[in-house]
Amino acid sequence: MPRKVTNALTPLSVKNAKSGRHADGGGLYLLVKATGARSWVFRFMLNGKARDVGLGAAAGPDALSLAKARVEAAKLRLKVQSGIDPIEERDREEAEKLAAAQAALIAGTTFKEVAEAHIDANEESWRNPKHRQQWRTTMADYVYPKIGELSVADVDTPHVLSILEPIWREKPETASRVRGRIETILDAAKARGYRKGENPARWRGHLAQILPDVSKTKEARNRKLGRDGHHKALPYDDVPAFIAALRKREAVTAMALEFIILTAVRTSEALKATWDEIDFDKAVWTVPPDRMKASKEHRVPLSPRALELLKTAQGLGGKHLFPAPRAATLSDMSLLMLLKRMKVDVTTHGFRSSIRDWLAERTNFPHEVCEMTLSHTISNKVEAAYRRGDLFAKRRKLMEAWADFCNEPVKTGGNVSAIGQHKARKWSAN
Repeated sequence: MPRKVTNALTPLSVKNAKSGRHADGGGLYLLVKATGARSWVFRFMLNGKARDVGLGAAAGPDALSLAKARVEAAKLRLKVQSGIDPIEERDREEAEKLAAAQAALIAGTTFKEVAEAHIDANEESWRNPKHRQQWRTTMADYVYPKIGELSVADVDTPHVLSILEPIWREKPETASRVRGRIETILDAAKARGYRKGENPARWRGHLAQILPDVSKTKEARNRKLGRDGHHKALPYDDVPAFIAALRKREAVTAMALEFIILTAVRTSEALKATWDEIDFDKAVWTVPPDRMKASKEHRVPLSPRALELLKTAQGLGGKHLFPAPRAATLSDMSLLMLLKRMKVDVTTHGFRSSIRDWLAERTNFPHEVCEMTLSHTISNKVEAAYRRGDLFAKRRKLMEAWADFCNEPVKTGGNVSAIGQHKARKWSAN
């Protein structure tokens, strides 16, 4: 029967031992690698299986001395004799420490911290500066005062409702955006491991069972305020008289508004346009993707009257087509104030409805040409996948027809009071 080894090693032998495994006794071994690295290992048998557990380095600044290694080995022998697996115990303790640290981190992470981190990480991808600002503004105005300092792990349905219910009926559009942003923040928190479970800001199958549909709330509010819920538009029959009255004004805003009407673009697309986007020789205005709602480049054919307006605007100087007296560009509000002074109860965006109604009722231009003129996204995914061109030649005919219609003489003298007293022409796409 082999003799049991007990305290076989000495500090000197530990220092001078060659590569290999050297027994000290009682399951304690000195492991020396070919590189000269030394470490302590405790080997034990439990349930018929031999296992090794590392105790630490045997050389270097953090080395475990032979005496301390023997003490640690003795502790582990007692555990093994009691049926405890030292490796499993160590893994369990490390898992518990990690869980405790994670719990402390989660408890200390507020909704505001997650929200600010999410905005910082994503705002560069939000091409609209107004959209970026709205994220921060709505968080500061509606969300942070209620749950900003609350642990993001603790945000629940009552907290979300405390934010939404006061504004759900009075500010339905804002409330809907706030709800969506809270949902996004909480999803981001869950993805980062800061919370678990269902999202309390989720609409379908959750808040939809508590709050009324926002579209119905909006409709009710518009009825209460006497609104129809849409951009107010001028009937297309009245557009030529309005254009005639507009041309009597020499302000830059009047030129900008006529240009917007003639090109059927969105207001921001025109007000932020720069001269390097205009090709006078080809009569084309190319709007870059970052200013388009669909994030795709849009070519706008320019009618002779649109080009005439631009040549006049060139004399104003500046980077943009229609500069403001004390700013780089005109604002939406300046156009609305012009409409108010002209005593016409419409919005700038409403003129897109005017041309769309005119196209539908007074022309036979194909539907896809009309939709592409207004830079609408093709809703049919299959059709969108196959449509590669932008129907530019056909759209140029459409734009010229619209400009001719807008330029129709007004027998009454062309003032705003004459709106509605002339006949519209029917245009052909041929």
